[in-house]
Amino acid sequence: MHKLTQPPSPAVTKAILAALFAAALIAGIGLDRWLMRPSPQLPAQTQEAEQAASHLKLDDARIREAGIAVETTSSGNLGAEILAPAAVAAQPGGVAALTAHAEGIISRLYKRLGDPVKAGETLALVDSKDAAQIASDRASADARAGLAQRIAAQEEALYSQGATSRRSLETAQASLAAALADARRARDAAVTANLARDGHSVEVVSPLSGRITAQAAALGAYVRTETELFRIADPNIIQIEAQLTATDATHVAPGDNAALLLPDGTTMTTRVQSVTPALDPQTRTQTVVLGVPKGLSLAPGETLQVRIQAKGTAGNGILVPDEAVQTLDGRDTVFLRTQSGFDARPVSVGARGAGLATITSGLSPGDRIATRNAFLLKAELGKGAEDEE
Repeated sequence: MHKLTQPPSPAVTKAILAALFAAALIAGIGLDRWLMRPSPQLPAQTQEAEQAASHLKLDDARIREAGIAVETTSSGNLGAEILAPAAVAAQPGGVAALTAHAEGIISRLYKRLGDPVKAGETLALVDSKDAAQIASDRASADARAGLAQRIAAQEEALYSQGATSRRSLETAQASLAAALADARRARDAAVTANLARDGHSVEVVSPLSGRITAQAAALGAYVRTETELFRIADPNIIQIEAQLTATDATHVAPGDNAALLLPDGTTMTTRVQSVTPALDPQTRTQTVVLGVPKGLSLAPGETLQVRIQAKGTAGNGILVPDEAVQTLDGRDTVFLRTQSGFDARPVSVGARGAGLATITSGLSPGDRIATRNAFLLKAELGKGAEDEE
């Protein structure tokens, strides 16, 4: 049989129970404090998650492929914006109307509509009786000048030998001067008429480099000296001409900022160069000439629209195309261009009109934002949020 163990005394039992209670109390307090202690990483993780949720990573290739336009913002006043139609026109020194310098029949055509040409290049040949006469006059004048030069030389030799009078020598020298003047005049006439080497044709020569924008010349056609055969325009010497009403034109001055609304939906900034002082009698409008931004390729005849910001109307906001503003989570948002893509930036929008929106807060002048096809970024951002869920 096993020997029964004697139970502990009441004093020992009380001491053990007190120790166990104290240990449990300490453990409970520590657990409560550990559970209630805030995690130092929680705010940072939340902030990073919010930033990730509003950022889209896109490289330049994908942005171009999606057709997303990026523009630089500028301050402006929607009430002071003047929207007007405009057209691309050649500057006075960038266009030339070519005619034949003698009447006749077009015998050769070397260029046609749309072809590029260089300054001094021949576009056509015109057979002409006038050209033949010019060539004949030049040859006769050169022959007379040669004869007069020989006679003058002989008279000078005879005079040095005492075999002729001084009067004869001076007469020969005067005849030589007159013959040389006639020869120069005949040669100048041949140059002015662009006389061809064949002696019976005149060349139609371009005075500048560019492209043929109009052509009336046809092989075998009879043309007069005032008949325009070709029109050449240099695409690098152009300007933009906007048509404004007389009321709007009074608010515009050289140096005013303007934006060009290009056919592809993008905009580029420029400045007003001049304003015509008189109304066009037919359209009853005034012409405002604007500069062409560097690197912009436009062709004479292209049409577009311009927005002109009149001076003295300080901008009270940031003007952006209306399509740049998207709605995310019930808030007006634009997409700010970053090095790696776009950030969704909440903004406050004021007045809207004429395809524009005034941003009253959230953007600064010089920020680069997505404009055309900005809705694609909104869709992509929403798709990313669904994927995370």
